[in-house]
Amino acid sequence: MNATPDLMYTSSALTFADHWDHILARWGYRRGDHRVTPGLYALGQPTAESPVFVTANYTLSFDAVRSALAGVDGYILVLDTMGVNVWCAAGKGTFGTDEIVQRVEVAHLADVVSHRTLILPQLGAPGVVAHEVKQRTGFKVEYGPVRAADLPEYLQTHQATPEMRQVRFPLRDRLVLIPVELVHLVKPTALAAVVLAVLLGPLAATGAVAAVLAGAALFPILLPWLPTEEFSSKGFILGGLTALPFALASRKRDEGRGWPLAYLLSLPPVTAFLALNFTGATPFTSKTGVKREMFRYIRVMAGMFGAGVLLALVLRLTRRTK
Repeated sequence: MNATPDLMYTSSALTFADHWDHILARWGYRRGDHRVTPGLYALGQPTAESPVFVTANYTLSFDAVRSALAGVDGYILVLDTMGVNVWCAAGKGTFGTDEIVQRVEVAHLADVVSHRTLILPQLGAPGVVAHEVKQRTGFKVEYGPVRAADLPEYLQTHQATPEMRQVRFPLRDRLVLIPVELVHLVKPTALAAVVLAVLLGPLAATGAVAAVLAGAALFPILLPWLPTEEFSSKGFILGGLTALPFALASRKRDEGRGWPLAYLLSLPPVTAFLALNFTGATPFTSKTGVKREMFRYIRVMAGMFGAGVLLALVLRLTRRTK
């Protein structure tokens, strides 16, 4: 192995500090701080023939790769994705051709290894023009498996099985999205609940909180089982089911015939709007599909929500004047 002054060292063992960082990242605490220094890292005791893996400088991405490679001697080339994971960074262009070329040159990678192959995560492909990387650096791009955990098996043949190529979104992956969504919504939801409790009463405040929880927590759990393909319509269905008990409760309390309609108009679009937040975290959507869906439904959401809130205010004012 030829020495390079920019070479850094790492290991496959994750410390308590690493796991704590993962917890904070999942809860959205200081989101931009969960990153490692971009550059070339040596894992184990690599030689000039050792493989080179490419990943993002988001700590969860970097740690997933190095922990999966326990017992493997190799190099990890970390791109500057500004603390964003591989999939999202590829969509934004930070995990891309120019960044790879720059990191290869800065790390003097051609002097460190004798081969000319970079192993990239499959989810980084949307941001990379492989033939351009080859032309500009001399290094061939080889796409590894979707999941870092499959890297040891992949290294045996350098051929990914169909299972390794398949993007899955199981319940566990959906559950880890919930905490960060809830953290971002705590303050605005609490404020909205207080305002609604004062203006419209406790039932309206509780209904608003339920609609938010349905969109931020219940929606990702039930995602595969909700009918229709569009996230917005899935959200409307779940929001309608969430609003129904409050509509029935307002009717039983004899608050007026218009109150059930107010709940059925205002709560479902809240859940549907929050459901759109998950379009970028799943393998079920495309960039053009999301844009088309937003163009189709955002106005509907705004119109329903505005009509429901306006009706509720009118009903409350009418009742007070009687």
